[in-house]
Amino acid sequence: MTDESCGHEITHLFGVVALVGPPNAGKSTLMNSLVGEKVAIVTPKAQTTRNRISGILSTECYQVVFMDTPGIQKTRGKLGEHMNRSAMESLHSADLVLVVADMDLYVRKPHFLKKDFQELRNRLSAIPRVLIAANKIDKIRDKKTMLPVWAELGHLFPDRDIFPVSAATKEGTYELLEKILGHLSPGPPLYPADQLSTLPMRFMASEIIREKLFLALRQEVPYGLAVEIEYWNEEVNMVRLGVLVYVLRDAHKAMVIGHRGSMLKKVCTLARQEIEIMTGKKVFMETFVKVRPGWNESPGFLRSLGI
Repeated sequence: MTDESCGHEITHLFGVVALVGPPNAGKSTLMNSLVGEKVAIVTPKAQTTRNRISGILSTECYQVVFMDTPGIQKTRGKLGEHMNRSAMESLHSADLVLVVADMDLYVRKPHFLKKDFQELRNRLSAIPRVLIAANKIDKIRDKKTMLPVWAELGHLFPDRDIFPVSAATKEGTYELLEKILGHLSPGPPLYPADQLSTLPMRFMASEIIREKLFLALRQEVPYGLAVEIEYWNEEVNMVRLGVLVYVLRDAHKAMVIGHRGSMLKKVCTLARQEIEIMTGKKVFMETFVKVRPGWNESPGFLRSLGI
């Protein structure tokens, strides 16, 4: 169901698609690929996505709202509980569930497959519209090694269509989108055609900053930091924003700031450049790093961050 084949019998399709799966399966990259724009931040580290992030794909024939959810995992603390709850709630608010599996991982470590999907399989058993995206096939040289994993996915999710895709190279994403559109129902668009996300711009800015921190920092530091936009003042040609970066320990603060502020300056420069592209305006950032022990175990603070 492309624009060219829209036809006269269906005026417009609309639907919400939830992307679910384990951490690092490539859900954010796949959503960005399907939408055609960067909406969700992407890093090689688990727990990059902490909230449900929406991406909107609009044409004259259809509008699809994709929801990128946190990776489903064994819960560790309040942050992990919130992330799992966010992912599970999306299953029942979507018109279609798209399960994303890391084929490269399961070819190398097949015993992880059942462990990663056992609980999700049980929860999806009562949901009628489910598709499986077997992602990261570009990383697999010998495609025959995928066959046992493919068979096990078929056993875990019987009667569900499985699509081999590469979110990174977009291989197979056209066919996947065609199948997604086939599951949607007639309905008007809910959002303007040029809107890419339902999230406020200041939240997306905080995500961009957090992405740059994740990519720049090593070891356990990224998992213990959070970003909050303290103020957002938009002028005609400029956006002025105050940024608070929270860390768990004094040692982490020193690493985020870097020698004579070098790390923080590097991160802020990269983030500012991307936020300028997003807003179409010059950006002035005032950034502070604060130590807040136990922020990831405080339900009230997590709610204040929108998690």
